[in-house]
Amino acid sequence: MANTDLSGRRVAFIGLGVMGYPMAGHLALQGAEVAVYNRTASKADQWLDEYQGEADASLRAAATPAAAAAGAEVVFMCVGNDDDVRAVALGEEGALAGMGADTSLVDHTTASQELAVELDIACAEQGVGFLDAPVSGGQAGAENGVLTVMAGGRPEDFERADEFFGAYAKKSALLGPAGAGQLTKMVNQICIAGVLQGLAEGIHFAQRAELDIAQVVDVIAQGAAQSWQMENRSPTMAEDEFEFGFAVNWMRKDLGIALRTGEGLGARLPLTALVDQFYGDVQAMGGGRWDTSSLLRRLTRP
Repeated sequence: MANTDLSGRRVAFIGLGVMGYPMAGHLALQGAEVAVYNRTASKADQWLDEYQGEADASLRAAATPAAAAAGAEVVFMCVGNDDDVRAVALGEEGALAGMGADTSLVDHTTASQELAVELDIACAEQGVGFLDAPVSGGQAGAENGVLTVMAGGRPEDFERADEFFGAYAKKSALLGPAGAGQLTKMVNQICIAGVLQGLAEGIHFAQRAELDIAQVVDVIAQGAAQSWQMENRSPTMAEDEFEFGFAVNWMRKDLGIALRTGEGLGARLPLTALVDQFYGDVQAMGGGRWDTSSLLRRLTRP
C-alpha cells in the first residue's frame, strides 16, 4: 500500500463487502474523512467501530447513499452487479442526488460496459465526473492494499481519483473512455478462467501420476508456466481447500457479462464459454461460494 496522505480530504464509500470494507478502511487510515453506506446498516456500524479508533480522521456512517455522498469530492462504489449499482447511484436517495458539481463518482463494481456508459451520461448531466474502475486482486489484494484498478473515463476525472487509488492499489491505469475499465476487467476474467482450468488439469494430472505437487510447482513456476494463480492457489488446490477466496457465483456473473459482450462484439470465446459451463458444474455440486480454483473438484469428484 502506498503511503498516501489524504488528510482533510472528504470522500464517501458505498458498499462494504469483502472488497469495499478494507478499501474504505485504507482511505480512512491514510487520513481521509470517510462517510460510508451499506445496505445492511450493521456492517457500516461495524466498519465505523473498527476504524474510528485507528484513523486520525472524521468518519461517519450514513443512512442513504445520498447522505454519504453529501460534501464528498469523490464517491466510491463497490457493490454486486448492474442493478445494485443503479440502486445506490440513481434515484432520490442515490449517490448522485447528494453530489455537487465538480465532484467524481467512481464505480469499482465489476459490471457491464453499458452500465458504465449509462452512468457517465447521468453524471455528465449533473456536472459530475465518472469513472468505471473495476479492480483485480481479490479479497487479499483489498486487505493488503495492492489491488489493480482498471479505469474508463475522462483524464481529468482519473487524475482527481488516482491519488485516492494509491491508498489501496499498487497499479492504476486509465484505459480509455467510459466503459473501457469494464472491458479490460472482462479481458482479465477471460484470462483467469483459462489459466485456472489449465492449472486444475495440470494438478489433477500430477496427482494421478503420484508426483509431489509442491515440488512440481516449485520447478515449473520458474518457467513459462508461471502465473499468480499457480503461486497462490496450487497449495490449497493440492489440499482440496476451497472455502475462501473469490466465489464461483461471482465469477459466473463476470464471465456471463464477458460472454454477452463478446457476442455483441463478434469476439469468439470458446474456452471462456466452456469454463463457464464447468463453473456451472461446480455450482451444481454446491460450490457456489467456493473459490474459483475449485474447478479441480469437478475433475477429482466427477
